[in-house]
Amino acid sequence: MIIMALNCGSSSVKYQLFDWEKKVVVAKGMVERVIIGDSFIMHEVPGHETYHHEHDCPNHQAAIDLLIRTVTDPGHGVIKSVDEISAVGHRVVHGGEKFTCSVLINDNVLDAVKEVQHLAPLHNPPNIEGIEAAQALMPHVPHIAIFDTAFHQTMPEHAYIYPLPYEWYEKHQVRRYGFHGTSHLYVSKRAAVLLGKKATDCNIVTMHIGNGVSHCAIKNGKSVDTTMGLTPLEGAVMGTRCGDIDPAIPAFMMQKENLSAKEIDSILNKKSGVIGITGRFTDRRDVIENALSGDKRCQLSLEIEAYRLKKYIGSYMAAVGKLDAVVFTAGVGEMGAAIREKAIEGLEHIGIKLDRERNKGAMTRKRETLITTDDSPVKVYVIPTDEELVFTEDVVAILNGTYTDHMHFEYSFARPDFVRK
Repeated sequence: MIIMALNCGSSSVKYQLFDWEKKVVVAKGMVERVIIGDSFIMHEVPGHETYHHEHDCPNHQAAIDLLIRTVTDPGHGVIKSVDEISAVGHRVVHGGEKFTCSVLINDNVLDAVKEVQHLAPLHNPPNIEGIEAAQALMPHVPHIAIFDTAFHQTMPEHAYIYPLPYEWYEKHQVRRYGFHGTSHLYVSKRAAVLLGKKATDCNIVTMHIGNGVSHCAIKNGKSVDTTMGLTPLEGAVMGTRCGDIDPAIPAFMMQKENLSAKEIDSILNKKSGVIGITGRFTDRRDVIENALSGDKRCQLSLEIEAYRLKKYIGSYMAAVGKLDAVVFTAGVGEMGAAIREKAIEGLEHIGIKLDRERNKGAMTRKRETLITTDDSPVKVYVIPTDEELVFTEDVVAILNGTYTDHMHFEYSFARPDFVRK
């Protein structure tokens, strides 16, 4: 059984093919610069050189057609025909309040996703285009939606309702939703295994730190709070997003600089965060390198980001009670030893004892690592995320009729005998 995972962005299509029987990734890749011109595909097969091919993709259907032709190509492909694909799992960023778990896509589901696309105008439209394009190219294959927001639908009202006019929630669904749900799900389940406990007995703070950044407070295996809100703009400092700021600032700067609502939204989402502070960089490797060379704004960016991370660890510890573990994941979380150290140093008073040598050695995206001392009351782990595996297991369980929800479904990676391929 071959499962395809698709993640359609505004100008890209990421994909992965997973052999369920062998439990291995057989191919993965990305079509980049979709719509905007000079499109190309980067196709990776384990044990082979990466295949690069330029091909114009004016829309998502052309991009998905290109990836299908690539994975079935006699020279570079891994399957003989698209008929070998048993199902497709689609990442959908925003499910609103309608979806608390992954679902088989039908006309009603697709209509419901379209109804909430105004809540994620940068993400849901390309997700929808990708679903429709894949359905057109693979009409006889089941298509399943996996929602970024689903994991956080266990949040209590007092965590997701904003202190705004309540009719905004009633009329326009203005509330906290949260994102990166599949990542928080995966690493929290893995952390429970490393702790030797059931997920429902664990209190964990998970920290997904990439270009986009979100943290999650997990109490007894459930998401009870998360940093991203109505949109992915709220919360931590990110590569290009500002995160938490005084809400009066946008109106103030619109008046001072004569900016439109669209312009200020673009600045907060695309020109703030790390690139806003440094003026040059979003990649934390560049920030760290230049900070070590004496660049004051890069040094400041590191201090601001780490300080915000530290504050969220403390506040979420207050939210969940006795804390079992903190988990760092995603690109920066897995590779940014300097940022991790700055974020957790000095937290001995709340039970976190950093082992600096372990932390410096945790610079890989392939291994789960403890970076606190053996006697640290609160453990801190670096756990590489695997959102595509969550996609795949949800898809297979839905096909088999065994899927329930993330609280009751037994994922393979939540078992002690799981071995990461």
